[in-house]
Amino acid sequence: MKKSNWILPSILASAILITVISCKTRFATTTSDFKAGRSPAEIEHGRVLVYSICAGCHYNRQAAKFIGNRIEDVPAIAGEVYSANLTHSKTNGIPAKYTDAQLKYLLKTGIAYDGRFIQYMLRPNMAENDLNSIVAFLRSDDPALAAADTTVGLTHYTTMGKIYMNAHAKPLLPYKNTASRPGENEPVALGRYLVDNLGCFHCHSKSVTSLNYLYPEQSAGYLAGGTKLKGANGAEVTASNITPDKNTGIGDYTREQFVKALKDGEAPQRKLVPPMPKFTVLSDAEVSAIYVYLKTIPPVDHAR
Repeated sequence: MKKSNWILPSILASAILITVISCKTRFATTTSDFKAGRSPAEIEHGRVLVYSICAGCHYNRQAAKFIGNRIEDVPAIAGEVYSANLTHSKTNGIPAKYTDAQLKYLLKTGIAYDGRFIQYMLRPNMAENDLNSIVAFLRSDDPALAAADTTVGLTHYTTMGKIYMNAHAKPLLPYKNTASRPGENEPVALGRYLVDNLGCFHCHSKSVTSLNYLYPEQSAGYLAGGTKLKGANGAEVTASNITPDKNTGIGDYTREQFVKALKDGEAPQRKLVPPMPKFTVLSDAEVSAIYVYLKTIPPVDHAR
């Protein structure tokens, strides 16, 4: 076959493949009529969860509101990604577009109200009472959620970004019903639950592209560090090894030192830097449970 005879078909085939893969994939959302509670205790618990889980992306420190931010860790070849406005704005706020049930479904499965798959916020193992509390807080009159009719930016994927996102559009179905979180009298189980649902393993494992949201321990390099992140002013930050290895991990940390690191950002020999947040709203018991759990996992000798 002449070269010119196969070049055109190859180009057309490639164009068709890119178009098909780049098309927006849609999935069915929930039809549940679930309504979140609104008690002061549920709202307060939701505040702790939202500030510990969602604020890293959605809380804009300059505005002191949940109006969103640019997600700096997305490579330029994939496009630009901005986190959503979570305020009560009717024009720019995202939660107003969702029912309470759809918000829960999004966090558990990644399926948005309009059927899109959004993989950033997946929490398939989160307990129902914690999900209820998150929704309760997002519907509350907290000042940080007061309507802000603004958008920090519009997400735009390049063709390559669309191909990647749609090729990995795998909602976590079926919906996994986890009745309740472990209590403080079960520190190992509670610590594991928090490492999962606070998203510690997202950053502190090998790579965000090799995470296993359903079974976190099966993520590549689970908690041994190595993920490259963007810090202040775009500086590259490598996530730490938080396994109990004494040479490269937290094997020599005392409980008190670990609590101070997570809550105050001060590790034994250094200050922690963004994007690592300070978990100031977690209780000492919750942070201690994380410490107890981390001491039970296999130590991995892995320097950053």
